[in-house]
Amino acid sequence: MPTYIRETHIEAPAETVFAFHERPDALPLLVPPWEKVTVEKPPSSLAVGTEVILVNRMGPLKLRWVARHTAYDPPRMFEDVQESGPFRKWVHRHIVIPDPAGGSTLRDEVTYELPMGILGRIFGGAFAHKKIDRMFAYRHDVTKRVCETKA
Repeated sequence: MPTYIRETHIEAPAETVFAFHERPDALPLLVPPWEKVTVEKPPSSLAVGTEVILVNRMGPLKLRWVARHTAYDPPRMFEDVQESGPFRKWVHRHIVIPDPAGGSTLRDEVTYELPMGILGRIFGGAFAHKKIDRMFAYRHDVTKRVCETKA
């Protein structure tokens, strides 16, 4: 199963970066504008057991993505797992690492599996990786901008 990792240094304390993710408006801010995704049910918190529902429009089709938070260790880490959606498997761990020299590092780790087994990997693997990379580049840019403005 592929694992995607992105790290970004942010000139803000780990507590500030984590607190941003806990804001009620964080998830809508982190959805790239080119994605046709709406937040149908935002999380009430990041605590274990809370649910998030996204709707992705692909032409006339609507694909629901249901995720549940499965780990929560503020202000360092939280994790969500896809319960239903476009991937066969999706586990996303958000990690905030304090930097003794100042600031912090935001690290996103995503382990995923595409649907349709080997055919999904052959025909969709490169496309999925590129799309995931573009999305997380946007998310990290937004997080960095918001958190450094507040620091």
